Amino acid sequence: MPATAHLLTRERPRNGLAPPFLGDLALETSRVHEICGAARRTLALMVAAQMEGPVYWVSPSWNVDRLNPEGVSDFIDPGRLTFVEPSRAHDLLWCCEEVLRTGAVPLLVADLPGPPALTPVRRLHLAAETGAARANPPLGLLLTPGEGGAAGVESRWQMSPTSDKAVYWQLNRLRARALPPRSWAVSKRRALTKLTTQS
Repeated sequence: MPATAHLLTRERPRNGLAPPFLGDLALETSRVHEICGAARRTLALMVAAQMEGPVYWVSPSWNVDRLNPEGVSDFIDPGRLTFVEPSRAHDLLWCCEEVLRTGAVPLLVADLPGPPALTPVRRLHLAAETGAARANPPLGLLLTPGEGGAAGVESRWQMSPTSDKAVYWQLNRLRARALPPRSWAVSKRRALTKLTTQS
């Protein structure tokens, strides 16, 4: 019998969506998404609140902005968090790759000092796809300061606090492969369950 030929393709397997994190908004699993803005950690915790299992939070050891346990407990049980704090910049994304590749951790949050380049992001996507083939499809979130700008991410979101007492955050979908940019106003009372669409 002739050997089966395996054709190379640019198409990647689709592994579905993670549970919606606000309203019906959901992120594709086995992929890496970027969250920027002053409230990027809050949005990451909102995503974590709708998922089950451990959350690995990777950040540089020299990062002075650390999660407040009291603030975390408003969203998830702090016991779900495992902190990984590499002391070398080179090890940050390597740690993220290894976590995604196992398929044992449903959510990886990489709290980065700046947006990574295209090649490291592609490696993260490949690691997440490998993890999905081994076990469960993982979800990767890259937290970047300012306006973000990581190349090659599946989607880019920005969340920032507002001065409105009734509306706590402004959520913007800046980029997504199949969806247009859009903005929402998010109140604290409904932050985990419902979105108010902004005109």
